[in-house]
This record gives sequence, structure tokens and C-alpha cells, in this order.
Amino acid sequence: MIKNVLDGKDEYCFEIGDNVEVLKTLPDNSIDCIITSPPYWKQRIYEDYDGELENIIGSEDTPEQYVENLMKVIRELKRVLKDEGTFWLNIGDKFINKCLMGMPWRVALQMQQEGWILRSDIIWDQMKGTQSCRDRMRDIYEHVFQFVKKPKYYFDADAIRIIPEKDAYEKDGHIISATGVSGKKYFKQIEISKVLSEEEKANALNALNETLEEMSKGEVVDFRMTIRGEQRTYHGESQKLSGRAKELNEKGYFIIKMRKKGFLPSDIWRIVPEDTWRKDAHCAVFPEELLKNPILSTCPIGGIVLDPFSGTGSTIHAAVSLKRKGIGIDLSTQYTEIAKKRLNPNQRT
Repeated sequence: MIKNVLDGKDEYCFEIGDNVEVLKTLPDNSIDCIITSPPYWKQRIYEDYDGELENIIGSEDTPEQYVENLMKVIRELKRVLKDEGTFWLNIGDKFINKCLMGMPWRVALQMQQEGWILRSDIIWDQMKGTQSCRDRMRDIYEHVFQFVKKPKYYFDADAIRIIPEKDAYEKDGHIISATGVSGKKYFKQIEISKVLSEEEKANALNALNETLEEMSKGEVVDFRMTIRGEQRTYHGESQKLSGRAKELNEKGYFIIKMRKKGFLPSDIWRIVPEDTWRKDAHCAVFPEELLKNPILSTCPIGGIVLDPFSGTGSTIHAAVSLKRKGIGIDLSTQYTEIAKKRLNPNQRT
């Protein structure tokens, strides 16, 4: 029962039924994290649903009808998600009469109009795509959108940092970064600069020496320095658009450091779709590797992860494996039974 999960009595539960109606039974602001992949528009025919096919999301006649039906679910999801919570949404696209429909962005833009904040557009590179196309490039990726309700939300960056493989090291009495940067070039550029004032030169030299000291202590493994008149900022010179441009104008330099504790993953995730559970006849299974970073970073330990299109239970299985609780909702009795078996292999079917 959902109530037992909300009260902390059970680790997980699965509910069979219309997700909007089931969601209406959940209290406001009760869910820490939502991760889901709803049926894609006109991509598959899902069997074993209780109800008529025309009532199933994904079977609509037009893209507009699909977006509106999906938004009915998403509006309930916004209500049950905590203000500090995160919603991860994976949607695939569709060609009609050789025209790509842009379905993920139709949904994302409608969500923005209804108050959601789009924080990330993750490109899920599946590393293998369709082979049959003859007059366009092979499609090999899908979108995973990260939405939040408020500008400040729960995010545990340290839980998903990538630890650098190499450390800074010492060579000929000098500290060298993991990629071979010693600072020697920067020292010379600062000293001979005709653009920096004497005060700016002194401040830049102090900052560079402090960075090298951090490397000697093992706190920083790599760095790059940008000096006015020597290098350009990465995102243009406009101080209105780039904080780095403003820093360069005001100070004469800025330093980007890679710290020992690591860096965050990029917005391109190379993950092969999961095959282990394809034997259950579900043709759209979430790979659990795709779920790990969203759960670790945006759901606290003991928090609740919700999947309103839970299918065979990948999201809930990943949540429980990572010491979170899970609530799954799906129309299919068959898929839900498989999901339960997945979390409790010893149960009888």
C-alpha cells in the first residue's frame, strides 16, 4: 500500500490502475523524486491493459492530444512532488511522413509554460541505434529532462562526482597538474602583461601561487587560468551573459580548478539500453545504470522515488537497491506482477 511506504512501514509498493486516479490519493508534497518514461507517442502497442486502447497514453491521434493527456498526469506529479524535489522525464521522438515531431520538446515547453524549471537536458547516447534508415542519420539518442519546482532544490553533488584518475605530481622541484600544467606560462604572461595594472598583476600572481599550493597539498589536481589580454572567456565577452567575462574585466584573471574530490558528470550519458529484462515481453525497459545518478543526486537516503509509468519496475528496483523507497504505478497487471517478482524473486506467481 502507498500509505505504508509514505509512513515508512514498507520499502516499496506497486499500484495497478490509472495513474491520475492513483496519484490523487497521494498527499501534496509527499514525494522526493520522480523518474519515469511514459509510453512514447505512436511508438508501441502495449497489451494487457485494463481499458480501451484509446485511453492509453501514446495512442492519441495527434501530438497535441498526447501532450495534453501527458500533462494531466504531470499536473498531479507537480502537486505530489516536494518543493525541493526533482522530476526526471525520458521521452522518445517520432517521425510522421518523414517529419520529426519534436515530441520531447513539445512536452518540455508545455511544462515550462506551466511553471516547471528545466535544469538539464541530458542526452542519453544509447550507443546503438536504428540501422534501417537510408536518407537520414541514424538516431541513437533520447532526451532525459531534469525538472524542478523551485530554484533551490535537493542536490547531492558529492554523491555522483567523478574522481580524477590522475593526481598532480612533482617534477624537477615543480608541482605539475594532472594534465601537465605547471603555471610557468601563466607566470610569464602575468609578468610581461601590458594590459594588467600592477595591482592586478600582484593579485593574479598571488592567486596562481595559492593554486599551486593547493596542488602541492593534494586539494587540486588540475587548473586553467585565463588572463585579460592573453586568453578569451569560454562563452563570449558580454558581462551580462557571462560571469567569467565579468570576473575577467573586474579582476584581470580567473582560475578554473579541478579539485581532488572530483567533478560532476556531463549532460551526455553513454549507456546501452538494458537487455536483461527484455525476456519479460516489455519492449521499453529502463537501464538501471541510467537511474543511478538521478537517484543518488536528487533523492536523499530513505526518501521516496515515484514512477507513475513503472512497467517492469526498473526505477523502483534501482531506488530500493540504493537505500531509497519506491512507489510504482502502472495499468498493466502483467508488468506489475513481473515488477513485484523482480523485487522479491522468491514470491510465488
